[in-house]
Amino acid sequence: MQISFVGLLICAGILVIGYYCRAPLIIGLIVSLAFGATAVMTLSAIGGSSPLIYTFFAALLITAVVSRRRMWRDLGHVFGKIRPVWVLTGLMLYAMVGAWLFPRFFAGQTSVFVQAAMRRGVIEAPLAPVSGNITQTGYFVLGGLTAIALCVLLLHENRLESIRRGFLLWCSVHVVFGLLDLLGKVAGAGDILSPIRTASYAMLTEVIENGFWRITGAASEASSFGGGSLVCLSFCYVYWRKTKSRVAQALAFLLLVLLLLSTSSVAYVGLAVLSIPVALSISWSFLSGRMDKDEILIIALLALAAVTVLAIVQYDEEFFAPFVHLIDSMVLNKASSASGQERAYWNIKSLQAFVETGGLGVGLGSSRASSWPIAVASQLGLVGGVMMVTLLLVILRGMGSLKGHIDPETNAVVSSVQACALGSVAAGSLGAGSADPGMIFFIALAVISTSRVNARKSRDATIRTIQLGQPEPLAYRPATH
Repeated sequence: MQISFVGLLICAGILVIGYYCRAPLIIGLIVSLAFGATAVMTLSAIGGSSPLIYTFFAALLITAVVSRRRMWRDLGHVFGKIRPVWVLTGLMLYAMVGAWLFPRFFAGQTSVFVQAAMRRGVIEAPLAPVSGNITQTGYFVLGGLTAIALCVLLLHENRLESIRRGFLLWCSVHVVFGLLDLLGKVAGAGDILSPIRTASYAMLTEVIENGFWRITGAASEASSFGGGSLVCLSFCYVYWRKTKSRVAQALAFLLLVLLLLSTSSVAYVGLAVLSIPVALSISWSFLSGRMDKDEILIIALLALAAVTVLAIVQYDEEFFAPFVHLIDSMVLNKASSASGQERAYWNIKSLQAFVETGGLGVGLGSSRASSWPIAVASQLGLVGGVMMVTLLLVILRGMGSLKGHIDPETNAVVSSVQACALGSVAAGSLGAGSADPGMIFFIALAVISTSRVNARKSRDATIRTIQLGQPEPLAYRPATH
């Protein structure tokens, strides 16, 4: 085991910032997600895996919750009031058993893609136990335990302000790293963020695509940075629309610019997918005659951009040729490229492994796919897939009909975290290789589940006061329309 002193130094800095914001563990966990290539250590005993610094904060958070004097009582309240936690626990147990059992039970009966020795690329090999069974399962269980720990903290204490600050700080750090990386490359300084890239991953940080530098920020490659930009943009856009926050508005604008400059096909396709509900929302506001000034601003900016593009094309038809070639190679013809065909073959073999194991799966970490839903089916099988879909539906539902029983700021934070998680799912569906949905998924699951419990509590209190003929509580009265 090799300790990363750079990683520990960054962890210390994040802890100081979190302590200043009066929530070192929650804020530290969220902000640490911006460091997508900074490891806290390297575990040579299990294939050279290098846990990123967010695992350090997740472990601290879990330890802090376990150390509480009322831990068992709090845990009982969580399992008694939040039914999705039972599904999450069952999924973790199934993943652990499957990661150990299935690669041995179905050994040699199907072939899968796995990480090559020394983490140099991906190779096809007969199904067998690999180090990924340990590391990927460890990350997955860590995420699940983090969700349960957050449920304990959020269920009885109002910590959504810490969640809000954490996400805004994460988005800010992501933007700063993206701008630094871009400016360093444009200025000819190369990868100026290389000192913080201590993970053992292959670092594709100095790549040019059709004359454009690929922005990687603090991540290991452009696709990871583009996916992170999409996730952060989802949070900032929804929070801006809900609260009119100028900070969120500025971050959303910068994130959109970085996303468009990232040269990431995952980011471009993901943006197109997530733009659909935005367009439908604006269209509905227009048809119902209830457009606000922010929606008018969005339409005006789009119209101005369209007019500007047309004017430039009239002046110089070849001006946008490099951009057209970039979109053509990164999106339109991506599937026909060597990389696209290779990743498509990964997905085909993953689906074939699902069939050849009778729908049980090959075990978490046993294979590599190129799409999160396919990875879930291949690694977790039908049983694990149903449990994963159940948790995804919890996030998709969000607050649902309970929105009227929480204050506007809480609704804004929960909706923004929900959008962030859905952005993560969209990005993962376009390029993730593991069935692990990621830490954002688990954080959103905890935030939404606990907020629903608190909203039901507020609704029941309101109903009781109305039945008794007493005034409603002054803490918050749901709006009537």
